[in-house]
Amino acid sequence: MIDTLRLTAEDAAALLEDGEVAAAELHGAYLEAIRARDEELHAYLTTVDAPEGEGVPIAFKDVISTRGIETTAGSKILAGYRPVFDATVAKRCKQAGLPLLGKTNMDEFAMGSSTENSAYGPTRNPWDPERVPGGSSGGSAAAVAGGLAPWALGSDTGGSVKQPASLCGIVGLRPTYGTVSRYGIVAFASSLDQVGPLTKTVRDCARLYRIIAGRDAYDSTTVELREPVEIPAAEDLRGLRIGVPRELNEVEGIEAGVTDAVRRAIDLCGGLGAEVATCELPRSVEYGLACYYLVAPSEASSNLARYDGVRYGLRAEGNGAIREMYERTRDEGFGDEPKRRIMLGTYALSAGYYEAFYGQAQKVRTVIAREHAALFERFDVLVSPTSPTVAFRLGEKTENPLAMYLSDVLTIPSNMAGLPGLSIPCGLSDGLPVGFQLIGPQFSENTLFRAGHALERALEFDFVPPRLAAKDRA
Repeated sequence: MIDTLRLTAEDAAALLEDGEVAAAELHGAYLEAIRARDEELHAYLTTVDAPEGEGVPIAFKDVISTRGIETTAGSKILAGYRPVFDATVAKRCKQAGLPLLGKTNMDEFAMGSSTENSAYGPTRNPWDPERVPGGSSGGSAAAVAGGLAPWALGSDTGGSVKQPASLCGIVGLRPTYGTVSRYGIVAFASSLDQVGPLTKTVRDCARLYRIIAGRDAYDSTTVELREPVEIPAAEDLRGLRIGVPRELNEVEGIEAGVTDAVRRAIDLCGGLGAEVATCELPRSVEYGLACYYLVAPSEASSNLARYDGVRYGLRAEGNGAIREMYERTRDEGFGDEPKRRIMLGTYALSAGYYEAFYGQAQKVRTVIAREHAALFERFDVLVSPTSPTVAFRLGEKTENPLAMYLSDVLTIPSNMAGLPGLSIPCGLSDGLPVGFQLIGPQFSENTLFRAGHALERALEFDFVPPRLAAKDRA
């Protein structure tokens, strides 16, 4: 009997290496878990019954192109689209022997913080099915937290790996921009998008990052890693300088229970030997959200222009006029959130407004990057809550886009600077997981893994949702 709720990817690899289970048996155990639990959670859009590979199975966010397997980006406009090639990250996972379990649900074109914007219905949080799993990689996060996959890939633009990891009580990495190829990833905002792992443990996260990271000839923005990815083993934080940005930890809207859990984790950093001090990121936090919601929609309006009913995906019927076909296809194919961001981005890029909005936002982005760089002359890692709240109820923020956008207020500043960030669970508030965000300078993933692993061991957080554990015992 394979306990998929508790099995980590590292443990699964050991079972395979020792010959205790066969790859097909392991894959079948996860398919059985999907059949048992996913009707309630709706983490998957597609499953794969015939695995390719003899390693630990994996799930992909449905933004990752997979040859011959439907890839929709959570949108009706790509319904039925089956790529003729694999994304680079999919190819590297296949080369590493990781068989695909399936494609996971997501906010349409990665635009959202709750996975409620999917054209195929919302995903539910394994800790409480009346609550959201976060987004836009909510399907991948719910699959890992719910024991429906040992690990998964998501994509992160403004916080779409870190925030759902926080709300689902698992580990999520947003890598340094350019260390993971975007080739074959359905684009949202090209200067921000980055694929990242969602796992049960920090060691699993490092293992999966090692597989997908590195330069890719098909993506000119990628770079060689400065050092090999290390699997963390350290149990203390001696010699590490940790900064606690006042603005990231005291911004309006952080729930009291989140603050308490994060404060305990910060205190633990000192107990593990780190040097901890407060610091400031005033401009990054004050202007980060506004800057992001000019840059990202502007790039989205350009990237999403390709969906016109001509080359792939949905084509609406019309009277034969090509302009009407374009308009009807985009009207019927896009949901409210993509339309909202396309309009905002098109306006920001329009003649007479480009420099006032998009151009100015890029200048502010430089200020944000420099402000972070100045802090990293004094600190190795910056810490804060990942999300200002625990998982909120389904429908709670759908009628208020601004409230939804604030879900990423703590993850956006470092993303605008192209920095890596790791979210680990650090405790519970009202019985729901709280995420602890660790941010480092570019190419500092090994430092983040070391710090995250040491904290993870000391915190002893149980990543299994109690309600699912109780069901299994019954």
